[in-house]
Amino acid sequence: MTIFESIRDDHETQRTLINIIIGTEGESDGRSEVWPRLKRELEAHAAAEERYFYVPLMEHDLTQDAARHSVAEHKELDDFVEQLEGYDMSGPKWLPTAQELCHRLLHHLDEEEKEVFPVAGKALADDEKETLATDYEADMERRRNGDV
Repeated sequence: MTIFESIRDDHETQRTLINIIIGTEGESDGRSEVWPRLKRELEAHAAAEERYFYVPLMEHDLTQDAARHSVAEHKELDDFVEQLEGYDMSGPKWLPTAQELCHRLLHHLDEEEKEVFPVAGKALADDEKETLATDYEADMERRRNGDV
């Protein structure tokens, strides 16, 4: 498995969770159950992806700007998560903010897959793609389990 496949698998999880979230109402069981999982996935993914994908990409002129842009988008997404944490789940601001998070998240995931991955594929050696995937997946597992 390559780093691209590993990241894409996690992107699918994020897409599923955010779509469930925006389909919920008020402080329902679905929202209160799925929100912590999405939040944990986003935090773990951003940290692992930055370490095992974007740091190596920042070493290449070809991918440095794209890597910096994507890391900045992680910060934007984190800001939306922080906003949502401060709102009452059944309050009037929660769902519109979650919908904006959804919009920005889907944009970010699509941009990574369609724009960053092709360029990164040229910058990273084949063996590096596999090694980074192994390291990324191990880090994700630790973060999901709260071991980091």
